[in-house]
Amino acid sequence: MATILESLLGSCANKLKDIITNEAILILGVEEELAELLRRVELIRCCIYDAEKRRTKELAVNNWLGQLRDVIYDVDEMLDMARCKGSKLLPDHPSSSSSKLAACKCLSISSCFCYIGSRRDVAVQIRILNKKIENISKDKIFLTLNSSTQPTGKGSTSKLIRSSNLVEPNLVGKEIIHSSRKLVDLILAHKESKSYKLAIVGTGGVGKTTLAQKIYNDQKVKRSFRQQAWVCVSQDYSEVTLLKEVLRNIGVHHEQGETIAELQRKVAETINGKSFLLVLDDVWYYHSS
Repeated sequence: MATILESLLGSCANKLKDIITNEAILILGVEEELAELLRRVELIRCCIYDAEKRRTKELAVNNWLGQLRDVIYDVDEMLDMARCKGSKLLPDHPSSSSSKLAACKCLSISSCFCYIGSRRDVAVQIRILNKKIENISKDKIFLTLNSSTQPTGKGSTSKLIRSSNLVEPNLVGKEIIHSSRKLVDLILAHKESKSYKLAIVGTGGVGKTTLAQKIYNDQKVKRSFRQQAWVCVSQDYSEVTLLKEVLRNIGVHHEQGETIAELQRKVAETINGKSFLLVLDDVWYYHSS
């Protein structure tokens, strides 16, 4: 059963893999630092399932997961910042003052300082986050976790922790409270509709996932929907993978090699006649219809 934090870690790892070879990152020269960050994220990701199983019974584990969640949000925000700063140094960017920004050679003094300053800012942020994740991985809680993967769906799923059971982050501020309440009311107002779609859009790092998690965990929402599923989409995805994730979230077993049509039929049969809330996190593209 996929959890929100597990999805966040997966999304973060995928984003790191994608961005390391991005031109906007290569021009900053921080790919080695990002590769180290990716290695640490992948290391922690291997043990996240064991931590999720223990969080409801062990306060220390729950606190450790809270620290991890906060750092992952910071990593996501840093990646967007790095991409933005690097893009401005590319030759074809409107704000670029040179067609040869691969190095300071042949650049104006102002462009050279811009390059050095951007690289320094990003490198410092990566170094800070690497240190935070290193400390998390050295914590005695992490050292007690077992490296394991989730069950494939065979056998009982009653012991799996649903993402709706996650302890939500401590969201503060009148704006976030007002927004979450407004969106909860909007969702519940359309509950009887055959289908209703709601999008939370914005630049990376502004808190879209955090807001969605607060709505997902809202008690009124939990009482109103018989089935809930949280699926992380990310950039590289397939319909088969998404359908399998939905089935895992709602506790339905699927066989290897099942077609899209077979998986769709299983989802349809399971949610038929039931109120069902599906959250698709980290969606990069959409097709208007």
